[in-house]
Amino acid sequence: MPAGSESERSVARIVPFAHAMPVPPVLSPVSRTDSSDLYRLRMAETRVEIVKGLLTTVQTYGGSFPGPTIRAVKGREVVVQQTNDLSVHTSVHLHGGHVQSRYDGLPMDLIEPGETREYRYPNDQVAASLWYHDHAHQLEAENVYRGLAGAYLLSDPHESGLPLPKGEFDIPLLIRDARIETDGRLVYTDPYACPHMLVNGKERPYFEVAACKYRLRVFNVSPNRHISLRLANGEPFTQIASDGGLLAEPVKLDELTLAGAERAEIVVDFARYPVGGSVVLENTAALETERPEVLRFDITRTAEDKSRIPDVLATLPPIPQATVHREFSLATFPNTRINGRKYDPDRTDVRTTVGTSEIWTIHNRLTSRPAGVFHAPHSFHTHLVRFRVLDRDGEPVGPAEAGLKDTVAVHPGETVRIAMTWGDYPGEYVYHCHHMVHSSHGQMGRIDVLPAASEDPAQESDEASADSHPFSGASASRAGRRRRRNRFHHAGRRRSSGRRWIRNRARRCGESTATR
Repeated sequence: MPAGSESERSVARIVPFAHAMPVPPVLSPVSRTDSSDLYRLRMAETRVEIVKGLLTTVQTYGGSFPGPTIRAVKGREVVVQQTNDLSVHTSVHLHGGHVQSRYDGLPMDLIEPGETREYRYPNDQVAASLWYHDHAHQLEAENVYRGLAGAYLLSDPHESGLPLPKGEFDIPLLIRDARIETDGRLVYTDPYACPHMLVNGKERPYFEVAACKYRLRVFNVSPNRHISLRLANGEPFTQIASDGGLLAEPVKLDELTLAGAERAEIVVDFARYPVGGSVVLENTAALETERPEVLRFDITRTAEDKSRIPDVLATLPPIPQATVHREFSLATFPNTRINGRKYDPDRTDVRTTVGTSEIWTIHNRLTSRPAGVFHAPHSFHTHLVRFRVLDRDGEPVGPAEAGLKDTVAVHPGETVRIAMTWGDYPGEYVYHCHHMVHSSHGQMGRIDVLPAASEDPAQESDEASADSHPFSGASASRAGRRRRRNRFHHAGRRRSSGRRWIRNRARRCGESTATR
C-alpha cells in the first residue's frame, strides 16, 4: 500500500457509465505450424484510464488491461513465451487447463524479473471459458489485483457447431473490484474498501448492443470477492455453461452468483428491448456502502439473428465412482489453513495416481461471519482436473452447478462434496482457496499425481487416517517424498531458487504481505 494514512487519501469519484466498455483484443500468434500456435507476451507496467480522467499504473500482459484474449482450438497446441519485465516475481497459470506440471504455473515455479519462460498448452479437453493469471506464491493476489489476468477461450467442433451467438455477439466480461484514488493510484487493500467495479478494465462502463441474442462469458477475476449478478428489471437470462464447459441443457436464471475465479456463460436476448432502450446489470452482493451497478447495456441497433439455444447442449461424462475419499477443513481465523496446515512446497499433502476416482468432502469451519469480514466464503479450486459438485450439506446441487467445474464456493458452516478422476498427467499440482488472499497466506496444499502403476492411493488414504488431525487427507512419508522429489525433478534449480526466495521473503515480511 502506498505511503500515507487512509485519512490522507480519498477514493476517486464513482460516475457510472462514463466509459464505453472495451472488448479485450484477441492475441495473434507470431508463428504457426501444422499443430501449434506460438504467442509471445511481455509482462510490464502500463498506464491506463480506468476511471474517467485519471491515469492508473497497472501490471499487464502485452500492454492490455485485462490481458489479451487467447482463442484456442481443441487438439491444437498453444505455446506462450512469457517475459517478465516487472520488478516482482511471477508465475503464469492457465486456470482450468489440463497441462503437464512443468507448464502449470506452480506457485514456486517463478519467472524472475528479466527472465522468459515457455508454457505449452495441449488443449486436449472440451470447449470452455478458461483464464490465465499470476500464481506466484504470496504475490498472486496482488499481482492479479494489479492486472495480471486474461481470458483463454477454448473451442471444439461440437461447441462451434451449435447455433449459439458467435463472432461480435460472443463477448467475454472480466469483472473485478478495485480501489482507485483521486490521483489515479490503484491501491491494494481489503475488498470492503474497493468500491470501484470494473468490466474489461473500465469502471462501471456501458456497452452498445444490437437487439439480438448475445453470448456473455462472465468471469469473476476479483482476488477476494464474490458477485451476484442480475438484470435490474428482474428479467431472466439463460445459463449455458459453467467453469468446465457446456451444461447438459440450458438453465433459466434471474440471478448468477460467482465466487472468485468461477465462470459462467449466459445468453441474454436484447431483442425484447426497443432500440434506444437500456438495461443495467447489477451486483446484488454489493455492500451497503457500494453502488450496485456493474454494466449498462444500450440497445442501439437492429441485427439479423439466426442464433438459438438448443434444448440439449452437451453430453456430460458420468459422475465417477470413487475408490478414495478425502476430507478437507478450511479455516480462516486465526490463520488461513487447510487441515490445520500452511502451504509448504516441500510437503506432499495428497498422493494419488492417474485414473483414480475420488470424492473430496470440503468443510468451511467458519460457522458465522465475523463483523466486518467480507470474504468468509471460500472458493475451492483444484488444478489439473475438472470435477462434479455432488451436494451441499447433503442436498443435491441445482442444474446450474451440475456441469463440469474447477472451482466451487463453500460458504460459512457449509460442507460440499465433489467427485473427480485424476488425469491426464503425472506430476506435482496444487489445490487451494481461490479467494487469492487466502492462498497467499497458505490456504493451499500440494498433490502429487503418480503414474497409474504406482502405489495404491486408497492404501495411503487409510494410513493417513491415523494422523492426529481429523481431516488430514493423504500425507506421504519422508521416504516417499524423497522418491517423488527424484520423480518430479522438472523444475530443478529454478524451483529451488524460487523456494529460497519465498522463504527469505517470508522471514522479512511474515504473513503481512497481503490483506486478509
